[in-house]
Amino acid sequence: MTGLRIIFMGTPEFACPTLKTLIERGEQVVAVVTQPDRPKGRGQQTLPPPVKLLAQEHGIPVLQPVKVRHPDAIEEIRALKPDLIVVVAFGQILPKALLEIPARGCINVHASLLPRYRGAAPLNWCIINGETETGVTTMMMDVGLDTGDMLLKRATPIDPDEDTSSLHDRLSRIGAELLAETVDLLAEGRLVPEKQDDALTCYAPMLKKEDGEIDWGKDAPGIKNLVRGMTPWPGAYSYLDEKLLKVYRVQSASGEGIPGEVLAAGRDGIEVACGEGSVVIHELQLEGKKRLPAAEFLAGCKLVPGATLGKKGLPVG
Repeated sequence: MTGLRIIFMGTPEFACPTLKTLIERGEQVVAVVTQPDRPKGRGQQTLPPPVKLLAQEHGIPVLQPVKVRHPDAIEEIRALKPDLIVVVAFGQILPKALLEIPARGCINVHASLLPRYRGAAPLNWCIINGETETGVTTMMMDVGLDTGDMLLKRATPIDPDEDTSSLHDRLSRIGAELLAETVDLLAEGRLVPEKQDDALTCYAPMLKKEDGEIDWGKDAPGIKNLVRGMTPWPGAYSYLDEKLLKVYRVQSASGEGIPGEVLAAGRDGIEVACGEGSVVIHELQLEGKKRLPAAEFLAGCKLVPGATLGKKGLPVG
Protein backbone atom coordinates (compact mmCIF):
# COMPACT_ATOMS: atom_id res chain seq x y z
CA MET A 1 0.00 0.00 0.00
CA THR A 2 1.41 3.39 -1.04
CA GLY A 3 -1.07 5.75 0.63
CA LEU A 4 -1.68 7.55 -2.68
CA ARG A 5 -5.16 8.78 -3.59
CA ILE A 6 -5.78 6.94 -6.86
CA ILE A 7 -8.45 7.35 -9.53
CA PHE A 8 -8.74 4.30 -11.78
CA MET A 9 -9.89 4.76 -15.37
CA GLY A 10 -10.78 1.64 -17.37
CA THR A 11 -13.67 -0.10 -19.07
CA PRO A 12 -13.38 -3.69 -20.39
CA GLU A 13 -12.52 -7.02 -18.79
CA PHE A 14 -8.84 -6.42 -19.63
CA ALA A 15 -8.73 -3.61 -17.03
CA CYS A 16 -10.30 -5.61 -14.19
CA PRO A 17 -7.19 -7.50 -12.94
CA THR A 18 -5.35 -4.19 -12.45
CA LEU A 19 -8.21 -2.61 -10.52
CA LYS A 20 -8.58 -5.78 -8.46
CA THR A 21 -4.87 -5.72 -7.65
CA LEU A 22 -5.07 -2.11 -6.44
CA ILE A 23 -8.03 -3.03 -4.23
CA GLU A 24 -6.32 -6.13 -2.83
CA ARG A 25 -3.20 -4.10 -2.03
CA GLY A 26 -5.33 -1.76 0.07
CA GLU A 27 -4.69 1.24 -2.15
CA GLN A 28 -6.95 4.25 -1.68
CA VAL A 29 -8.99 4.06 -4.88
CA VAL A 30 -11.20 7.13 -4.44
CA ALA A 31 -13.19 6.64 -7.66
CA VAL A 32 -13.45 4.63 -10.86
CA VAL A 33 -14.09 6.39 -14.16
CA THR A 34 -15.50 4.19 -16.91
CA GLN A 35 -17.55 4.37 -20.10
CA PRO A 36 -21.35 4.70 -19.96
CA ASP A 37 -23.54 1.59 -19.93
CA ARG A 38 -24.21 0.55 -23.53
CA PRO A 39 -26.39 -1.93 -25.46
CA LYS A 40 -24.65 -5.27 -26.07
CA GLY A 41 -25.32 -8.50 -27.91
CA ARG A 42 -28.15 -9.59 -30.17
CA GLY A 43 -30.82 -8.39 -27.76
CA GLN A 44 -29.11 -5.00 -27.42
CA GLN A 45 -29.65 -5.10 -23.67
CA THR A 46 -28.02 -2.15 -21.89
CA LEU A 47 -25.21 -3.53 -19.75
CA PRO A 48 -22.62 -1.93 -17.45
CA PRO A 49 -18.89 -2.19 -18.26
CA PRO A 50 -17.00 -4.95 -16.36
CA VAL A 51 -14.95 -2.34 -14.48
CA LYS A 52 -18.12 -0.72 -13.15
CA LEU A 53 -19.38 -4.03 -11.77
CA LEU A 54 -16.07 -4.68 -10.01
CA ALA A 55 -16.01 -1.17 -8.51
CA GLN A 56 -19.58 -1.47 -7.25
CA GLU A 57 -18.78 -4.84 -5.71
CA HIS A 58 -16.17 -3.09 -3.57
CA GLY A 59 -18.16 0.06 -2.83
CA ILE A 60 -16.02 2.37 -4.95
CA PRO A 61 -17.78 5.45 -6.41
CA VAL A 62 -18.22 5.23 -10.20
CA LEU A 63 -18.22 8.11 -12.69
CA GLN A 64 -19.46 7.52 -16.26
CA PRO A 65 -19.05 10.71 -18.31
CA VAL A 66 -20.11 10.46 -21.95
CA LYS A 67 -17.02 12.53 -22.77
CA VAL A 68 -14.24 12.76 -20.21
CA ARG A 69 -12.97 15.95 -21.83
CA HIS A 70 -16.19 17.79 -20.92
CA PRO A 71 -15.45 20.57 -18.37
CA ASP A 72 -17.94 19.13 -15.87
CA ALA A 73 -16.23 15.73 -15.96
CA ILE A 74 -12.80 17.30 -15.52
CA GLU A 75 -13.96 19.35 -12.54
CA GLU A 76 -15.58 16.31 -10.94
CA ILE A 77 -12.27 14.47 -11.18
CA ARG A 78 -10.31 17.49 -9.96
CA ALA A 79 -12.56 17.73 -6.88
CA LEU A 80 -11.44 14.22 -5.82
CA LYS A 81 -7.84 15.50 -5.45
CA PRO A 82 -6.09 12.40 -6.82
CA ASP A 83 -2.36 11.95 -6.37
CA LEU A 84 -2.29 9.51 -9.28
CA ILE A 85 -4.57 8.41 -12.12
CA VAL A 86 -4.15 4.85 -13.42
CA VAL A 87 -5.53 4.19 -16.92
CA VAL A 88 -6.11 0.75 -18.45
CA ALA A 89 -8.08 0.44 -21.71
CA PHE A 90 -10.37 3.33 -20.82
CA GLY A 91 -11.52 3.98 -24.37
CA GLN A 92 -11.30 7.78 -24.60
CA ILE A 93 -8.35 10.12 -25.15
CA LEU A 94 -7.54 12.12 -22.02
CA PRO A 95 -7.22 15.91 -22.51
CA LYS A 96 -4.28 17.93 -21.23
CA ALA A 97 -6.45 19.55 -18.54
CA LEU A 98 -7.16 16.15 -17.02
CA LEU A 99 -3.60 14.84 -17.38
CA GLU A 100 -2.36 17.80 -15.35
CA ILE A 101 -4.64 17.16 -12.35
CA PRO A 102 -2.74 14.48 -10.37
CA ALA A 103 0.56 15.55 -8.79
CA ARG A 104 2.13 12.16 -9.59
CA GLY A 105 0.80 12.10 -13.13
CA CYS A 106 -1.25 9.58 -15.11
CA ILE A 107 0.13 6.09 -15.64
CA ASN A 108 -1.15 3.92 -18.48
CA VAL A 109 -0.92 0.13 -18.72
CA HIS A 110 -0.47 -0.58 -22.44
CA ALA A 111 -0.65 -4.05 -23.99
CA SER A 112 2.47 -3.95 -26.15
CA LEU A 113 6.20 -3.48 -25.88
CA LEU A 114 6.30 0.21 -26.70
CA PRO A 115 7.18 1.98 -28.89
CA ARG A 116 5.80 -0.90 -31.01
CA TYR A 117 2.03 -1.10 -31.54
CA ARG A 118 0.69 2.20 -30.32
CA GLY A 119 -3.07 2.42 -30.67
CA ALA A 120 -6.33 0.75 -29.73
CA ALA A 121 -5.79 -2.89 -30.76
CA PRO A 122 -2.18 -3.94 -30.06
CA LEU A 123 -3.08 -7.52 -29.04
CA ASN A 124 -4.80 -8.22 -32.34
CA TRP A 125 -2.30 -6.61 -34.65
CA CYS A 126 0.79 -8.20 -33.12
CA ILE A 127 -0.76 -11.63 -33.84
CA ILE A 128 -2.02 -10.63 -37.31
CA ASN A 129 1.49 -9.43 -38.16
CA GLY A 130 3.06 -12.71 -37.03
CA GLU A 131 4.97 -11.41 -34.00
CA THR A 132 6.48 -14.08 -31.75
CA GLU A 133 6.75 -11.86 -28.66
CA THR A 134 4.76 -9.08 -27.07
CA GLY A 135 4.21 -7.77 -23.57
CA VAL A 136 3.05 -4.90 -21.42
CA THR A 137 4.50 -1.42 -20.90
CA THR A 138 3.63 1.05 -18.19
CA MET A 139 4.07 4.64 -19.28
CA MET A 140 3.54 8.21 -18.13
CA MET A 141 0.75 9.64 -20.23
CA ASP A 142 1.02 12.77 -22.35
CA VAL A 143 -1.31 14.32 -24.93
CA GLY A 144 -0.09 12.03 -27.72
CA LEU A 145 -1.42 8.58 -28.57
CA ASP A 146 0.69 6.20 -26.45
CA THR A 147 3.70 8.49 -26.86
CA GLY A 148 4.56 9.14 -23.20
CA ASP A 149 7.76 8.11 -21.41
CA MET A 150 8.06 4.38 -20.78
CA LEU A 151 8.41 3.16 -17.19
CA LEU A 152 8.52 -0.63 -16.93
CA LYS A 153 8.18 -3.47 -19.47
CA ARG A 154 7.54 -7.17 -19.26
CA ALA A 155 7.71 -9.46 -22.29
CA THR A 156 5.93 -12.74 -23.02
CA PRO A 157 6.22 -15.14 -25.98
CA ILE A 158 3.27 -15.62 -28.33
CA ASP A 159 2.48 -19.28 -28.97
CA PRO A 160 2.16 -19.93 -32.73
CA ASP A 161 -1.34 -21.37 -32.22
CA GLU A 162 -2.81 -19.00 -29.63
CA ASP A 163 -5.45 -16.45 -30.50
CA THR A 164 -6.27 -13.02 -29.11
CA SER A 165 -8.47 -14.47 -26.36
CA SER A 166 -5.72 -16.36 -24.54
CA LEU A 167 -3.15 -13.60 -25.10
CA HIS A 168 -5.65 -11.07 -23.73
CA ASP A 169 -6.04 -13.01 -20.49
CA ARG A 170 -2.30 -13.42 -19.99
CA LEU A 171 -1.46 -9.79 -20.71
CA SER A 172 -4.20 -8.55 -18.40
CA ARG A 173 -2.58 -10.47 -15.53
CA ILE A 174 0.91 -9.28 -16.47
CA GLY A 175 -0.39 -5.72 -16.65
CA ALA A 176 -1.78 -5.92 -13.13
CA GLU A 177 1.55 -7.19 -11.75
CA LEU A 178 3.55 -4.58 -13.65
CA LEU A 179 1.33 -1.74 -12.49
CA ALA A 180 1.76 -2.79 -8.86
CA GLU A 181 5.54 -2.76 -9.31
CA THR A 182 5.36 0.61 -11.08
CA VAL A 183 3.28 2.21 -8.31
CA ASP A 184 5.69 0.95 -5.64
CA LEU A 185 8.68 2.44 -7.47
CA LEU A 186 6.78 5.69 -8.00
CA ALA A 187 6.04 5.98 -4.29
CA GLU A 188 9.70 5.31 -3.50
CA GLY A 189 10.91 7.86 -6.05
CA ARG A 190 12.84 5.19 -7.97
CA LEU A 191 11.13 5.25 -11.37
CA VAL A 192 13.38 6.12 -14.32
CA PRO A 193 11.25 7.25 -17.30
CA GLU A 194 12.60 6.45 -20.77
CA LYS A 195 11.77 8.40 -23.93
CA GLN A 196 10.24 6.47 -26.81
CA ASP A 197 12.01 6.24 -30.16
CA ASP A 198 9.33 7.30 -32.65
CA ALA A 199 11.29 5.68 -35.48
CA LEU A 200 10.56 2.23 -33.99
CA THR A 201 6.82 2.62 -33.67
CA CYS A 202 3.95 1.11 -35.64
CA TYR A 203 0.24 1.77 -35.35
CA ALA A 204 -2.43 -0.68 -34.15
CA PRO A 205 -5.75 0.90 -35.16
CA MET A 206 -9.12 -0.11 -33.78
CA LEU A 207 -10.48 -3.14 -35.60
CA LYS A 208 -13.45 -3.01 -37.95
CA LYS A 209 -15.53 -6.03 -38.94
CA GLU A 210 -14.34 -5.77 -42.53
CA ASP A 211 -10.73 -6.22 -41.36
CA GLY A 212 -11.59 -9.87 -40.77
CA GLU A 213 -12.37 -10.77 -44.40
CA ILE A 214 -9.97 -13.46 -45.58
CA ASP A 215 -8.02 -12.77 -48.77
CA TRP A 216 -7.32 -16.29 -50.01
CA GLY A 217 -4.64 -14.88 -52.32
CA LYS A 218 -2.36 -14.36 -49.32
CA ASP A 219 -0.03 -17.06 -48.06
CA ALA A 220 -1.12 -19.69 -45.55
CA PRO A 221 0.83 -18.35 -42.53
CA GLY A 222 -0.65 -14.88 -43.12
CA ILE A 223 -4.19 -16.25 -43.24
CA LYS A 224 -3.61 -18.32 -40.12
CA ASN A 225 -2.35 -15.21 -38.31
CA LEU A 226 -5.39 -13.22 -39.44
CA VAL A 227 -7.74 -15.87 -38.05
CA ARG A 228 -5.82 -15.97 -34.75
CA GLY A 229 -5.74 -12.18 -34.45
CA MET A 230 -9.44 -11.78 -35.25
CA THR A 231 -10.63 -14.43 -32.79
CA PRO A 232 -12.87 -13.97 -30.85
CA TRP A 233 -13.74 -10.50 -32.24
CA PRO A 234 -14.47 -9.23 -34.82
CA GLY A 235 -13.88 -12.66 -36.36
CA ALA A 236 -12.25 -13.84 -39.59
CA TYR A 237 -14.69 -14.69 -42.34
CA SER A 238 -15.24 -15.66 -45.94
CA TYR A 239 -18.29 -16.63 -47.99
CA LEU A 240 -19.72 -19.97 -49.04
CA ASP A 241 -21.95 -19.12 -51.99
CA GLU A 242 -24.09 -16.26 -50.64
CA LYS A 243 -23.65 -17.07 -46.95
CA LEU A 244 -21.21 -15.63 -44.43
CA LEU A 245 -18.74 -18.25 -43.19
CA LYS A 246 -16.87 -17.44 -39.97
CA VAL A 247 -13.52 -19.17 -39.48
CA TYR A 248 -12.21 -19.67 -35.95
CA ARG A 249 -9.32 -22.14 -35.97
CA VAL A 250 -6.95 -23.19 -38.76
CA GLN A 251 -3.56 -24.81 -39.33
CA SER A 252 -1.12 -24.11 -42.15
CA ALA A 253 -0.57 -26.86 -44.71
CA SER A 254 1.25 -27.33 -48.03
CA GLY A 255 -1.57 -28.02 -50.46
CA GLU A 256 -1.76 -26.31 -53.84
CA GLY A 257 -4.68 -24.98 -55.84
CA ILE A 258 -6.58 -21.89 -56.90
CA PRO A 259 -6.86 -19.50 -53.93
CA GLY A 260 -10.12 -20.18 -52.09
CA GLU A 261 -10.55 -23.64 -53.61
CA VAL A 262 -11.54 -26.47 -51.26
CA LEU A 263 -8.90 -29.17 -51.70
CA ALA A 264 -10.28 -31.69 -49.20
CA ALA A 265 -13.18 -31.92 -46.75
CA GLY A 266 -13.36 -34.66 -44.14
CA ARG A 267 -12.93 -35.61 -40.50
CA ASP A 268 -9.49 -33.98 -40.36
CA GLY A 269 -10.84 -30.61 -41.48
CA ILE A 270 -11.51 -28.55 -44.57
CA GLU A 271 -8.38 -27.77 -46.57
CA VAL A 272 -8.49 -24.57 -48.60
CA ALA A 273 -5.86 -23.37 -51.06
CA CYS A 274 -4.14 -20.03 -50.45
CA GLY A 275 -1.91 -17.88 -52.62
CA GLU A 276 0.94 -19.98 -51.28
CA GLY A 277 0.26 -23.22 -49.42
CA SER A 278 -3.09 -24.00 -47.83
CA VAL A 279 -4.91 -23.93 -44.52
CA VAL A 280 -6.95 -26.63 -42.84
CA ILE A 281 -10.05 -25.23 -41.14
CA HIS A 282 -10.84 -27.03 -37.88
CA GLU A 283 -13.65 -24.86 -36.53
CA LEU A 284 -16.16 -22.69 -38.39
CA GLN A 285 -19.68 -21.32 -38.44
CA LEU A 286 -22.05 -20.82 -41.34
CA GLU A 287 -24.44 -17.88 -41.25
CA GLY A 288 -27.48 -18.73 -39.14
CA LYS A 289 -25.87 -21.89 -37.72
CA LYS A 290 -23.85 -22.84 -34.65
CA ARG A 291 -20.06 -22.71 -34.34
CA LEU A 292 -18.90 -26.29 -34.99
CA PRO A 293 -15.83 -28.50 -35.43
CA ALA A 294 -15.23 -29.22 -39.12
CA ALA A 295 -16.46 -32.83 -38.95
CA GLU A 296 -19.81 -31.80 -37.43
CA PHE A 297 -20.09 -28.90 -39.86
CA LEU A 298 -19.70 -31.25 -42.83
CA ALA A 299 -22.38 -33.57 -41.46
CA GLY A 300 -24.93 -30.82 -42.07
CA CYS A 301 -23.35 -28.96 -44.98
CA LYS A 302 -22.20 -30.67 -48.16
CA LEU A 303 -18.83 -29.26 -49.12
CA VAL A 304 -16.77 -31.10 -51.71
CA PRO A 305 -13.33 -30.59 -53.28
CA GLY A 306 -13.57 -27.99 -56.02
CA ALA A 307 -15.97 -25.75 -54.11
CA THR A 308 -14.84 -22.15 -53.75
CA LEU A 309 -14.71 -19.88 -50.73
CA GLY A 310 -14.38 -16.18 -51.28
CA LYS A 311 -16.30 -13.07 -52.16
CA LYS A 312 -20.06 -13.07 -51.92
CA GLY A 313 -21.62 -14.50 -55.05
CA LEU A 314 -18.80 -16.83 -56.09
CA PRO A 315 -20.01 -20.28 -57.14
CA VAL A 316 -19.81 -23.14 -54.66
CA GLY A 317 -18.50 -25.56 -57.26
